[in-house]
Amino acid sequence: MNEVRIDKWMWATRIFKSRTIAVEACKKNRVMIGGVNVKPSRMIKVGDIIQVRKPPITYSFKVLGLTERRMGAKLVPEYLENVTTPDQYEILEMNRISGFVNRSKGLGRPTKKDRRELEEFTDPDMMMDGFDFDFDFDSDQD
Repeated sequence: MNEVRIDKWMWATRIFKSRTIAVEACKKNRVMIGGVNVKPSRMIKVGDIIQVRKPPITYSFKVLGLTERRMGAKLVPEYLENVTTPDQYEILEMNRISGFVNRSKGLGRPTKKDRRELEEFTDPDMMMDGFDFDFDFDSDQD
């Protein structure tokens, strides 16, 4: 076996959970070889460098062996080498650290802190803060 379809190889080496997802990734231009987007039917050979964009980063894999059969995770290193650059992992780490910090105020589901502040603001006991709103406008100020 000198060549194998890229979608089958990515599924077999566990880059994607299903072959359908691998095909969709190719069709959505998320899989490249040498900076060129590839179709699912593209044949690959040993030594090719495959770039797979899984936002927010782009993984790079070197083909060490060819297979069309899905394998256990322990056998994957015999068929591919992860050659993703460290700067891509830095982007992934920064994205993981930032988490919900970048959530714009008012967007998304309220946090526990937001809920507590809202409950404190609307709590009836807090409404009685010492002010007397029962003004007597009909007083005898003639």
